[in-house]
Amino acid sequence: MAAVAVLGLVASGCDGTGFAPGGDDEAGDAVSAGSTPATITINVRDAATDISVDTLVRVAAADGTLSKVTVSSKAGPVSGRLVQGGARWVAQDRLEPDARYRIVATAEGSDGAVVESTTTFRTRALSLDEQTYPSVAPLDGETVGVGMPVVVTFDLPVTDKATFEKNMTVTSAPSQRGSWRWVSDTEAHWRPKAYWKAGTEVSVDIDINGVDAGGGIYGQEDRDIDFSVGDAHVYRVDARTHQMKVFENGKLLRTLPITTGKPGFTTRSGVKVIMEKFESRRMNSETVGIPQGSAEAYDIDDVQWAMRLTSSGEFIHAAPWSVGSQGQANVSHGCTGMSTANAEWLYGMTRRGDVVETVGTDRSMEPDNGYGDWNIAWADYVEGSALD
Repeated sequence: MAAVAVLGLVASGCDGTGFAPGGDDEAGDAVSAGSTPATITINVRDAATDISVDTLVRVAAADGTLSKVTVSSKAGPVSGRLVQGGARWVAQDRLEPDARYRIVATAEGSDGAVVESTTTFRTRALSLDEQTYPSVAPLDGETVGVGMPVVVTFDLPVTDKATFEKNMTVTSAPSQRGSWRWVSDTEAHWRPKAYWKAGTEVSVDIDINGVDAGGGIYGQEDRDIDFSVGDAHVYRVDARTHQMKVFENGKLLRTLPITTGKPGFTTRSGVKVIMEKFESRRMNSETVGIPQGSAEAYDIDDVQWAMRLTSSGEFIHAAPWSVGSQGQANVSHGCTGMSTANAEWLYGMTRRGDVVETVGTDRSMEPDNGYGDWNIAWADYVEGSALD
């Protein structure tokens, strides 16, 4: 006597997903009693061949209770959960492109009979030009400094930023308030309101696989990154006194004589963050707009203990050629130079994300010149989020 009815999306009163409007997935009226076979409804039509990857599969049982739902393919299973006491099953993952899926749902009716429904479908194929991939910094397992923002870079533009941002979360222990800020259509940063607390453990979940990015582009892959925050390293540079004070967890470790940018090549004042490190790096003036043949041109093959501060080319590095001016005058082309021994010592303790606070010049650090997020007031930073 058991019977199965699999209802399509054309059912009267449905909201276009195969579910009648009214009520959410967490609560609702109990399934009505009576000796009636269960009816299973699925929001994907059987034998469909063009299902969008941003579809969240949903299954419902009327006059009965779902006992098991599986959604599988060669691309992998789709996870989900039963809600409303088994009246509904809701997928927690979206779909992969050009994949054949099979949904098997089992329910027990109010008459005690067990019924089963099977639906197969295929998702729409997507080219790489229709999928955007997220690269994330820091790296998984990395230990960073207290100023390190979370940086997500997409290889194709995201125009529906609000939808993407709803699927991008940062959590930490201890918990710290923070916000996303969109730098461009291809880059979003997240930072806490204040510097990270030393020892914080952070998890980044970029769950955008199959999410509609707008403009016919979809998220290509989820990224889950865990990183740690190390000791609080803050380096305070004063271009007027030609000194750098090195603090660890609030304790002054050393005061180092330095030189910063001379007139015409003024070092930026503001908060900078160490972006990357090099034991040795070639530095050529053409990369910062000083042409070959100029009186200010330089090309040095092996600048030692170089720590990048800006995308435009400011570094902290060893500058043995200017030791006589360090602590006395500003003679560089914008970098912060120090003796080789001091630079090696500082390099040895420095991590990506350590903070450099520079004062004493009339040139300001640009917020988007590297990891310049700390130069934006908190209220303005929050305004950079795509969410209200």
